[in-house]
Amino acid sequence: MSQIDLEKNQKEVVSSHSVDNGSVTSPKKSSSILGKLASLLLKAEARGVERIPEEEKTDNSLWSAASMWLAANLVIGTFALGALGITVFGLGFYQCLCCIIFFNFMGTTAVSFFSVFGAKFGLRQMVLTIFLVGNYGMRIFSFINCIACVGWGSVNIMASTQLLHIVNDSALPPWAGCLILVICTVVVSFFGYKVIHTYEKFSWIPNLFVFIVIIARMSMSGNFTPGEWATGRTGAGNVLSFGGTIFGYAAGWTTFAADYTTYMPSNTNPYKIFFSVLAGLTTPLIFTMTLGAACATGTLSDPAWADLYNEFSVGGLVYAILVRKSLHGFGEFCCVVLALSTVANNLPNMYSIAMSAQALWSKFKVIPRAFWTLFGNFITLAICIPAYYEFSSVMHNFMNMIGYYLSIYIGMSISEHVIYRRGFKGYNVDDYLDKSKLPIGIAGTIGFFCGLAGVILGMNQTWYQGVLAGKIGDFGGDIGFELGMSFSFVGFNIVRPFELKYFGR
Repeated sequence: MSQIDLEKNQKEVVSSHSVDNGSVTSPKKSSSILGKLASLLLKAEARGVERIPEEEKTDNSLWSAASMWLAANLVIGTFALGALGITVFGLGFYQCLCCIIFFNFMGTTAVSFFSVFGAKFGLRQMVLTIFLVGNYGMRIFSFINCIACVGWGSVNIMASTQLLHIVNDSALPPWAGCLILVICTVVVSFFGYKVIHTYEKFSWIPNLFVFIVIIARMSMSGNFTPGEWATGRTGAGNVLSFGGTIFGYAAGWTTFAADYTTYMPSNTNPYKIFFSVLAGLTTPLIFTMTLGAACATGTLSDPAWADLYNEFSVGGLVYAILVRKSLHGFGEFCCVVLALSTVANNLPNMYSIAMSAQALWSKFKVIPRAFWTLFGNFITLAICIPAYYEFSSVMHNFMNMIGYYLSIYIGMSISEHVIYRRGFKGYNVDDYLDKSKLPIGIAGTIGFFCGLAGVILGMNQTWYQGVLAGKIGDFGGDIGFELGMSFSFVGFNIVRPFELKYFGR
């Protein structure tokens, strides 16, 4: 619904409640409530995947671009992923630290790079994708992106629900915790770009406070132990698998990246955008994952911590640090604050699911962005409640799956931008609605399936182990994202010259 229609409806609502059978009534309270509701709806962003005109690109704040990702990653889900290096992959703390630094930079570089596109062209990431991998390729990634947005939301909510459930003697059932977090996400994400950015500017502050409290209590507990470095082929396999999980998390924002810089002026310095986003992403990721790994070492030295982790996963670990023989009531308050941090992480997912859906099929454009936000949250709720009870395995498997498709996307998109477009000057952004001037997507589609073949050879999941992955150590080593990126790069660049030659686009 357009803003004009909303304004018209608002006037009709007020007038219809002001007169009854020709006589003046006393509808002030009713009218006021409906008026406020209409005014509130007017503040919601009505624009979907349409290009942002230059006169509306008024967001000049680099801090806004950086804090968006600072808040989204300084959350319990990031902490939980760091803990997996100790509890699932059996690595030593300093080994985890090396993996966290290296693989995070691999993932965040891609997100930072594509953030520049949003300001430069005013187009959402999935719309930009049609320039990079063609019409058919864009639709493949839009579809997967819709699934990924829901998956992200589910995994994040599960981690926080564990915390909400364990406090106050498990008085809050898991389904209720999931519902609370989904409602909070809906309330903020409904209003769109500006409200989300405003929320993210400040929501990281209480989260950082709680993490500082965790550092203090962890240090006082004396439960930290560096552990031993995992060596040999099995150790190498575990490093690769943990690294793939980190890459999937860090690079997970790649297919959303441009969505959050579209309102920045096109003449904004691209290097400033790149490094602002890079700092806003990498700092909380490395800090929070490292803290998660450090705290998880406590499960190796304290059986009570291990029991809580085994029963309640990361929620039990945080509870052990903050509440058990620790801060008691204040610790439980900190647990609730940290649980609510998931809202900041889920906002980009629930906002961008609308952009992916509208890009997937032209007929979906007529469905307002706000509807897709509500729909995505509803599906997230339906998934996260049953999946709650298998959190660790779900998180590990999901992060790797995300890393696979993102590596394929990155491999082909960078090829197109560098080799064939030769930088930003190679785009005529006005063509974004003219399919006759855009790549068909033959190279993008073939490149995707080539990348998929590489993933199948290199993936190491509980439900499937690739031929090459199985040769790395006793438990295998996940090299799915590396092979996926390599195979897609080769397949795309073999076909793309022929696509240009015979179709000229």
